[in-house]
Amino acid sequence: MYKVILLIDLAEEYSKSLLKGVTKYSREHGPWVFCRMPLFYRETIGIKGILQWAQEWGANGIIGQFYNDKEVSEFTKAGVAVIAQDFRERFDDIPNITGAYQEAGAMAADYFLKKGFTQFAFYGFRDIVWSRERAEGFETHIQKAGFKVHTFEHTKAQSSELWYYKPSALSQWLQSLPKPIAIMACDDRQGQHITEACRQTGIRIPEEVAVLGVDNDELICELSDPPLSSIALDAEKGGYDSARLLDQLIRAGSGVFYDIVVKPTQIVTRQSTDIYATHDEYIAQSLKFIHQNIDKNLQVEEVVRQVPLSRRALEKRFLTITGYPVYKYIFNLRIEKFTQKLLETDMSVFEIALDMGLTDSKNIARQFRQVKGCTPIEFRNRYLAGK
Repeated sequence: MYKVILLIDLAEEYSKSLLKGVTKYSREHGPWVFCRMPLFYRETIGIKGILQWAQEWGANGIIGQFYNDKEVSEFTKAGVAVIAQDFRERFDDIPNITGAYQEAGAMAADYFLKKGFTQFAFYGFRDIVWSRERAEGFETHIQKAGFKVHTFEHTKAQSSELWYYKPSALSQWLQSLPKPIAIMACDDRQGQHITEACRQTGIRIPEEVAVLGVDNDELICELSDPPLSSIALDAEKGGYDSARLLDQLIRAGSGVFYDIVVKPTQIVTRQSTDIYATHDEYIAQSLKFIHQNIDKNLQVEEVVRQVPLSRRALEKRFLTITGYPVYKYIFNLRIEKFTQKLLETDMSVFEIALDMGLTDSKNIARQFRQVKGCTPIEFRNRYLAGK
């Protein structure tokens, strides 16, 4: 039976999802006993104090949020396996639970570009790896499309966490930005900073500012006014894989280790990005109709009937604004919705196809493979803990 210390912030949805994966692995391969250690131990008794406590308790391993303190290596020297949830920067000498941060940034950029935006901004921390690399992925992808990214660096300390409720440098920055603009926040908490600052200054969301966060923390996203769109992550699988690695480290005592990389899975759209940045009312009307009816077996002819344009005229304007023919846009969105249902439900491929108004599940599975490079079942297993 292993004894494992968890020095992580369990108030965060991301950490809770990691813990779900860890406990799932422990049920399958344990039993394990856990000690949920309060984060303030990190500041009050330090690494030496935590190590002493771990030794007295007889801990086999620890998963923790650590400052980039070289003293963390004392755990491994004492025979306690350790995995760091990257808090500021990655460690070089111990395994990290980290993320495909640049991939998340690129996903956000692609999402906004498909909505027709030409003006972009990023809000986050430049001195924290997960924020900095999300910004790099976002900026690189936007710049490749020929546009620039406005940035605002969050520099406020935790002691002034409510600063964004009042007029501030953030409010001034938001007011100075060209409109309409698409803003990626480094996480959902900072996304809520944006929505609250916009509400205080009278900036309309999503008409003037569209906001996208990361983590898909449902409580924060739904408390936001309006509700915040966010990038979902496969954190539960990350927790499961972390527990498997910890098991290996405990058994081996030492040896080769690797980082656990938590990947983005999909974008969950809520009201904060529910808009299409185009002044062409017919294209906006067409896009709205497509998104509202994508769960049906939607055809291009049905879209054409929504606007007073010929199919040829609509196709030309649609391609100019979105970069896709109408049929391709429908195809891509259908795959996105299909993917969302794969990850959020237990329905079979056949049941998902029926739910989306499709009668040929084999055809949608074939189309899915063309886009994702694997079958729907293989994709689902890739992002589920324990698969």
